[in-house]
Amino acid sequence: MATYECSKCGMGVNATCAKCDAPLVDSSLKLDDGKVMQISECPNGHGKIKSPICCGEDMSCKI
Repeated sequence: MATYECSKCGMGVNATCAKCDAPLVDSSLKLDDGKVMQISECPNGHGKIKSPICCGEDMSCKI
C-alpha cells in the first residue's frame, strides 16, 4: 500500500480505492514536458491520484 508521509510534520496517509477498496500502489507518471510526477493508482484500473498535500507541500511516498 502506498503510504504518503509529510517531511515537515510526519503526518502519514494510506489510501484505498473507493470503488473496490484495494490499497493504492505507488507509481509515477511522465508528463509531456519530461518531468516525472509521483502518483498512487488502483491496481484494478479504477484510476490514479497525485500525491496528497500537507503543510503546503506534496507528501512523498517511499518507493
